[in-house]
Amino acid sequence: MKIYPAIDIKDKKCVRLIKGDFEKKTEYEISPVEQAGKYKDHGFKNLHIVDLDGALTGETINLDIIQDIVGKFDLEVEIGGGIRNLDSIQKYIDVGAEKVILGSAAIKDKNFLKEACEKFSNKIALGLDAKDGYLSVSGWKENSNQLTSDYLKEVNDYGVSRLIYTDINRDGMKQGPNFDETSKVAEISNCPVIISGGVSSIDDIKKAKSLKNIEGIIVGKAIYDGDIKLNELAKELDWIMVAKISTIKRKIKNGEKLGFSERARAVNKGLLPSKAKKRKNVKK
Repeated sequence: MKIYPAIDIKDKKCVRLIKGDFEKKTEYEISPVEQAGKYKDHGFKNLHIVDLDGALTGETINLDIIQDIVGKFDLEVEIGGGIRNLDSIQKYIDVGAEKVILGSAAIKDKNFLKEACEKFSNKIALGLDAKDGYLSVSGWKENSNQLTSDYLKEVNDYGVSRLIYTDINRDGMKQGPNFDETSKVAEISNCPVIISGGVSSIDDIKKAKSLKNIEGIIVGKAIYDGDIKLNELAKELDWIMVAKISTIKRKIKNGEKLGFSERARAVNKGLLPSKAKKRKNVKK
């Protein structure tokens, strides 16, 4: 199962919202690029990014930041936030995004979703944000009056390559994801599902691993607030544990180059400093 640490961008800063409310926003000192580097150093390969400026304007406001992150760290990035036309999708793909997430625009206009899937094969992810079973749109400010299950059945054969399901009532609350509803969505969906909203502990990650048709889970506020430590979260990346500590120590002692998984585990074990910390110190 993939773990997607999250970065929400507003005014070039890392922020987190509670239930999508811009009035309940927390800003963090670390920049989006520095945060991405921190994730990379701990061994994460996947990244979930939301452009909140884009969500408000419908423009690719932070395209340069996305390009910087992909170019520097070679992460598999899924990007969402106010993507309402094919040109915006193309821009994100051109800078190296692995998946482009369509939300409100796809719910309001199913033909747009279908056209996007046909034009950008295997690149389109569908973001379904629900409250009490009904899909919300326009930054969660409007109820679409569509049941999540009904909408999904209608678009199931369009060619969406990934589905991201968020329970709005759980988002930013750190009360645990809505596993029951997510499992119901996963049973209907023709594509793998990503769990989003409410992750509060490592136990949530472990539980997600036991569910069927779940490709991954997004972790956001719990990381920023320190409830989940990155070195602990990285232990849930099964591939990273293959690197042997004895081999890593020997290579460090002899000045040998470490492989990606070896370096990630060395950082998590405190044997090496995070490059993100070095970059931040240089900047100062």
